[in-house]
Amino acid sequence: MRLRTLALAAVPLTAMLALTACSSSSTGGSAASPAASTTAGAATPGQDAASPADSAAASAPASKAAPPADAGLPPKPDAATTAKLIAALDAVDKDIVGGKPDQAVENARKQCQDIYNTPKDRAKLVSQINQRFTSPSHPNGFGPDTAEKILIALQTTICPRQ
Repeated sequence: MRLRTLALAAVPLTAMLALTACSSSSTGGSAASPAASTTAGAATPGQDAASPADSAAASAPASKAAPPADAGLPPKPDAATTAKLIAALDAVDKDIVGGKPDQAVENARKQCQDIYNTPKDRAKLVSQINQRFTSPSHPNGFGPDTAEKILIALQTTICPRQ
């Protein structure tokens, strides 16, 4: 019982020492203090070495930070870019904008974000365009051929290149 209590108390201490050994100082040096490195790996008298689960958790790589929620979302375009986008969409089909240029621009910006997040999944992008760009006469989208043309229009006007 006493050994288990000591082991449970040592786990947080070992983790804390490992974390401090990994941090760098403000002067740019990255070496940990010798005391911290020897204490982190040594077992105290009467205590077994850290279990495999503990050492696996300590050596696990840190996960990458998630991109911001607005990654790939271009800023609201200026008047010239908006006109260029609306003209490109009207060239595909006048019903895409349907007299609602603000809505078309917002749909285009959101689609740019999808293009940023899944640039190689063309089928998914076409499906998203058919869900996003609709009109009263095309409630289920404009179909895959027109969606491909919309995708090209977005990529050449408003969506930033990756």
